[in-house]
Amino acid sequence: MILHKVVLPGATPERFAGAYTKIRKDADLPDSFPPDVLSEAEQVAAEDFSADRQDLTQIPFVTIDPPGSTDLDQAMYLERRGSGFRVHYAIADLPFFIEPGGLVDLEARRRGQTIYLPDGRVPLHPQVISENAASLLAGELRPALVWIIDLDEAGHATGTDLVSAQIRSVAQLDYESVQADADAGTLHESIDSLLEIGVLRRAQEEERGGADLRIPDQEVSAADGGFELQFRPRLPVEDANAQISLLAGMCAAQIMLDGKVGLLRTLPGPDQSAVDDFFTAARSLGVPANGSYQNLLRSLDESNPAHLALLYRSPGLFRGAGYTAFNGSVPEENMQAAVGAPYAHVTAPIRRLVDRFGLAICHGLLSGQGAPQWALEALDSLPGLMEESDRKTGLVERSVIAVTEALVLEERVGETFDAVVVGRDVKREKNPLQIQLTSPAVLSRADGTEEPGENVKARLEDVDVSAPSLRFTVSGSAAGVDS
Repeated sequence: MILHKVVLPGATPERFAGAYTKIRKDADLPDSFPPDVLSEAEQVAAEDFSADRQDLTQIPFVTIDPPGSTDLDQAMYLERRGSGFRVHYAIADLPFFIEPGGLVDLEARRRGQTIYLPDGRVPLHPQVISENAASLLAGELRPALVWIIDLDEAGHATGTDLVSAQIRSVAQLDYESVQADADAGTLHESIDSLLEIGVLRRAQEEERGGADLRIPDQEVSAADGGFELQFRPRLPVEDANAQISLLAGMCAAQIMLDGKVGLLRTLPGPDQSAVDDFFTAARSLGVPANGSYQNLLRSLDESNPAHLALLYRSPGLFRGAGYTAFNGSVPEENMQAAVGAPYAHVTAPIRRLVDRFGLAICHGLLSGQGAPQWALEALDSLPGLMEESDRKTGLVERSVIAVTEALVLEERVGETFDAVVVGRDVKREKNPLQIQLTSPAVLSRADGTEEPGENVKARLEDVDVSAPSLRFTVSGSAAGVDS
């Protein structure tokens, strides 16, 4: 993991706070909930949820989230059964806490999803719900909708149910500690088969033709009184955990398709020209490019500069992600190409609007009661609400990264940094290169004639925090050049 901690003159916590406040204002993010929304939230948070629920408190569920998280959507318990497994995947029962058409519901529809900034989150729901009454906090009795999914020895799903229950998580774990336990062979007994299931489900993904886009995440987080930038590669336990979520989303999609009603997350497969361009780029970088584009993606090593450059090109394979609502007939376009199967969002209802509706529809269909009317009435509006929310979230995330990079580098104009050229836009006369600095964790455009995959030295020529923008010049190969 590559870190750059901000302890530079001028890059004070106050300057970061001011920059993030401006981003919130420019994006018109709410800084609080209206009093009447909070009042309704307080009332529903205090309601008794025990009626007509299965008591699954004997199951030792655990959660796995980033350290310090309080809005916990999921808890799991993995059980070996014969030669296969049973996955218990508890999801916070947000439908219980939200009155359809009520004030909390309407406010959530305006927000669409929780937006995370380095200095705090802009939550989808009032904290009395999202970080307390609905959150699957360790040691607390909570309502949940629990996926119960049986897998055979090869990882195929052989049976699915979704039950209304009350649970009590026994531990709140984080990814790094879980990975350390996995490396030591001491995984918590509730998830001791997590990596094994993850491997099986990854093999199923390969059989389906799914694709793995493993671009390193560029993140900003609080650290030592300031903020830090990091490129954070995914841990193996994160991949395995993601496979459990994908499993539930695939099961949900099949339930919706069988019931001919629901809301899918869709993504068309790449057209042939995009695939051809990807393979041409691989050959130009000297990356072996035999077989399918999916196999090529899985073979890439982000520590290899040529492979890293190709990874940054991989999003170009997929365009047109969206949500597809349907009621009464199965949509012709129902695949999520990167998953390699139909897929629905149903595992993060605290943080994402559509999951609440998907959960309610699946539970209604499996229970024989049918999809609830309030969910059906919202179907046509949800794709547009989520599209706008995704647009705003993407804008905020890009703005946070850009201003943080500028503040981190503001006092370092004239310095030279190790970098990798990860892209080149031949249509741009100025700054045609895209580079990734080794440290600090910065992505930027740069002027130069080098090619993708080259290790280079990049001189920082100018920083504009107000824009924000960076200007680099790439001076040639990193080999033999002092910084």
